[in-house]
Amino acid sequence: MKTNTDLTIRRSGERGHVNHGWLDSRFTFSFADYYDPAHMGFRSLRVINDDRIAPRGGFPTHPHRDMEIFSYVLAGELAHQDSMGNARVLKPGQIQLMSAGSGVTHSEFNPSPDAEAKLLQIWILPRQRGLQPRYTEWEPTPEQATAAKVLVISPDGRDHSATIAQDADIYRLKLQPGESVAHTLAPGRGLWLHLIHGEADFNGTGINPGDAASSERPGDFTLTAKDQAVEALLFDLGA
Repeated sequence: MKTNTDLTIRRSGERGHVNHGWLDSRFTFSFADYYDPAHMGFRSLRVINDDRIAPRGGFPTHPHRDMEIFSYVLAGELAHQDSMGNARVLKPGQIQLMSAGSGVTHSEFNPSPDAEAKLLQIWILPRQRGLQPRYTEWEPTPEQATAAKVLVISPDGRDHSATIAQDADIYRLKLQPGESVAHTLAPGRGLWLHLIHGEADFNGTGINPGDAASSERPGDFTLTAKDQAVEALLFDLGA
């Protein structure tokens, strides 16, 4: 971990790692058998797992409760089924958000016989326990697909975002080489940025794929793509 006056950096190579054959996963925060008391989460953000699922591999039916869980598909396909009656196959660029609330069961599989599935699985603590379980999806419009900054998840569903039961605004950032995008963090809030693809500069610090940067200093933050296209998720968290 490296800290400057603005940011705390969590490097990709410092993350937890497990390879089960069918699943190759890197853990930003403590998860399953990976435990690091210095990395238990950030505000309400509890899990960021960078998952690669082998063809026909997946998570069999299992329970969750009192957690906001979303998956962002990066490559391949993800087949989802749950006890609320949802059965969907998600493709790259799509997000599914499941509010486990008082309790759900679900399964996630890679339906392809030959292509790996890549996704980010993210858990956020809800604002209260025992909520009614809920499932929703987000898919970019043609204009949003290439936009530099798009709100994909929010507590009020504004701008056609998926709705989460927490004070959390989540943006997908997508930049061409040399492009920049800015974000202003209000007082009392926290920022977490996870870089998915490309190399970038974030407020004067170089970051690479899998790296993360966080701050609780209010003010302006700028992400600039270097000589490659860049994709990232930015979390603006009140809790």
